[in-house]
Amino acid sequence: MGRGFEIISKYQGQNLNLPQRQTKAAAGYDFEAAEDFLLPSIWKINFVKVLWALRHQENVQEDVLKAAKAELKPYLVPTGIKAYMESDEYLMLANRSSNPLKRGLILPNGVGIIDSDYYNNAANEGAIFIQLVNYGITDIKIKKGERIGQGIFMKYLTADKEVNASQVRTGGFGSTKM
Repeated sequence: MGRGFEIISKYQGQNLNLPQRQTKAAAGYDFEAAEDFLLPSIWKINFVKVLWALRHQENVQEDVLKAAKAELKPYLVPTGIKAYMESDEYLMLANRSSNPLKRGLILPNGVGIIDSDYYNNAANEGAIFIQLVNYGITDIKIKKGERIGQGIFMKYLTADKEVNASQVRTGGFGSTKM
C-alpha cells in the first residue's frame, strides 16, 4: 500500500493541498486548515474564574466545574486530509515550532497518533483533525490553507509475547476505549 495522503470526500474540489515537507531534510509533512476557523482564547472563556474557584474554594460549585469541563477543551481544526500507511506504521501529529511562540497555540496532549486502521474508517473516512488550544490573550483566526501542524510517519514495535488484538476500529477519536 505504501504511505501518503488523500483529500476526504467532503473537501473534494475545494482546492486543498496535500501535506508536504518544506525542505529536503524535513521529517514532518505540514498540514493546513481545510477551512477558516476561529480558535477562542482560553482567557475569554471564564478560565480565570475557574482557576480562582479551584484555588480558593474547598468545595468548588458544581456549576463552575461543569463550565470548566465544557469550556476548557481543545478544539479540532479540520485538515480535510486522510493518511494511508503500512500496517506497522502510524502518523505522529506534532505542533509546528512557530505555533507556541508566534501564535500561542499548543497541542494539548503534546502529540496525536493516527493508527494505520484509521484510514477510511466508516465513522469519518479517516479525517485528520489537529487538536489545538489557544493560550494567547485574543482569539486566533486560522485561515484556510494556513499551516497548523505537522505529521511524521513512524514505524512501531510490538511486544514479543503480545496477545493479538482482535478489536476492529469502528470510529475516530476515542473509538478504541474499553
